[in-house]
Amino acid sequence: MSDDGQREGAPADGARRSALGFAATGVAVGAVAGVVGAVMAGAAARPSAAPKVDGRKRFEGQGVLITGATSGIGRAAAIAFAREGAKVAFCGRREHLGMAVEEEIRAAGGEATYIPADVRDEIQIERFVTRGVAACGRLDVAFNNAGISIERPLHDYSAAEWDDVVQTNLRGVFLSMKHQLPKMLAAGAGVIVVTASHSTRAGAYAASKHGLMGLVRATALAYADQGIRINALVPGTTDTALVRSAAGMADAPEAVWRVAADQWAGATIPLKRLATPEEVAAFALAVASPEFPYLTGAALTLDGGVST
Repeated sequence: MSDDGQREGAPADGARRSALGFAATGVAVGAVAGVVGAVMAGAAARPSAAPKVDGRKRFEGQGVLITGATSGIGRAAAIAFAREGAKVAFCGRREHLGMAVEEEIRAAGGEATYIPADVRDEIQIERFVTRGVAACGRLDVAFNNAGISIERPLHDYSAAEWDDVVQTNLRGVFLSMKHQLPKMLAAGAGVIVVTASHSTRAGAYAASKHGLMGLVRATALAYADQGIRINALVPGTTDTALVRSAAGMADAPEAVWRVAADQWAGATIPLKRLATPEEVAAFALAVASPEFPYLTGAALTLDGGVST
C-alpha cells in the first residue's frame, strides 16, 4: 500500500468503485471506453484549475514536515511550501517517488529532504521528526497528510484490514503529533494541519477520518494557550491516485479516466469537476500561514460546494 491512500494490490471491484459513486451514476470502465472517442471528438477537455502563484514567501526560513508526500496532495504541498521559502522534510514509503519529489524541488531551487518512514511505526515516525527537524533547523509547520483507504462493505473487512486503515489514518496522526508537539512546545509556537474527510462511503476510512476531526478539536483546545494552532483540512474528491484506485480505474487510460471523472463530477459536484492536488495544497498552505493567527480547532471544507 502507499502513503497517499492507494492500497497496492487491492481488488478494483464494484465495492471499491462506489467510493466515487461510479456504480450509482452508471459509469464503469467498459462503458466509458466505448464512448471516449465520441466525447473526445465532440468536446474540449475540461480545463484544469491551478492556484495563482504570486511569488509570496510566507514560509521563508521556516521548517515544514509533511507525511504522505510522495504523491497526490502531499507531494503538491511539499512543492508549494518549498516554493514559498520553507525548508521541507517529508516522508512516505515509496522511496523512488520520494527521491523524485526531492529532486524536483531542489531542481526548482527549493530545499527538501526525503526521509523514508511508515506512519504506523512509532520508531520510524520519531526518527522522521528528529531527522526532519535537524534537516530544516526548526519546526514551524507540520502537515499530517498520510492516509490509505480500503473500500468494501463493512462485513467484508478483515480485522487486519480495519486495523491497517485506522492505524495509518488515525494512529499515524497521533504518533506524528506526539513527536511534533514537544518540538513546537520548546519553540513556543507551531502550526499543525491534518487531512481529514467528510466521507461516509467506506467504513474504516470514514471512521478514521471522522476520528481525526475529534482528535484535532481536542488537541487544539489542549495546546491553544501554548502558541500552537491545530486545524483539520477537509477536501472534497481530489484527482489523486487514491481516488483513481478507489474508482477501480488505477490502470485506465488517461482519456478514459478523464471522461469518467468529468461525468461523475458533473452529476454530483456543483463546480462540475474534481479538485486538483494543487488546489488542496494551496488551501493547506493558507491554513498554515501566519495570515490566520486566530484560527484553531476548525474543520475547514474545500469540496466544490458538495456540502453546501
